[in-house]
Amino acid sequence: MQRSRGWASGWNAARIAVAALILVAVGTQLSSSVAEALARGRDVATVIANFLSFFTILSNVSSAIMIAWLGVRFFSRGRRREVDPPALATALALVSTYMIVTGVVYNMLLRGIPLQPETVPWTNKIMHVWGPLFLLLDVLLGPTRRRLPWSAAFAAAIFPIVWIVYTLLRAPLITNPTTGVPYWYPYPFLDPNTGGWGSVAVYIVVIAVAIVALAVGVVAIGRARGIRMPIDPTPATRPVH
Repeated sequence: MQRSRGWASGWNAARIAVAALILVAVGTQLSSSVAEALARGRDVATVIANFLSFFTILSNVSSAIMIAWLGVRFFSRGRRREVDPPALATALALVSTYMIVTGVVYNMLLRGIPLQPETVPWTNKIMHVWGPLFLLLDVLLGPTRRRLPWSAAFAAAIFPIVWIVYTLLRAPLITNPTTGVPYWYPYPFLDPNTGGWGSVAVYIVVIAVAIVALAVGVVAIGRARGIRMPIDPTPATRPVH
């Protein structure tokens, strides 16, 4: 589906605005977490490292950088409705998938968990609800999406696998700065001390399958509505013999 230049301009302006809002939310929450750590005498370096180890934070920051990049690129190139370059298109599809997963997992598994005292409620909404919703809308409505090969969907599993391995290796080495227990897991469903390794394995498999399935959906939508740029009507100049 072709979109007008006005539509593309409006959507890319929205990308920049949402990216700024996400980054402000992340920064505000980090400041609140550090302030709480200082007030309670917790190890600030550990608190910051833990904060940056949440899949939510990583997906929000990466998606904000990506949509801001695309928005700035659009305006810096004279608002030309060019199809996204392959590398940027692939990265956008991946971060879109991760943000949608963040929204789904939060609303299905984590919404009922009481917020920590340092959690700023509006930042929680931005990172878990409104940010993921915008990235979903970007998949459905965003201009200049490129048609990607199906292999891009399977590449979406790489980062979550690396993150899970990192999380499970690091967790037993970290003392929880809030409770003092000798481990720290970012999410309850990854903690074997709660439900055992069998439960953790089931959650990992289900989430991995869901990520690939969502990535397939993102790529499928992109292939269905990938923009074909109009052909330049100016006839090519033939060489004179």
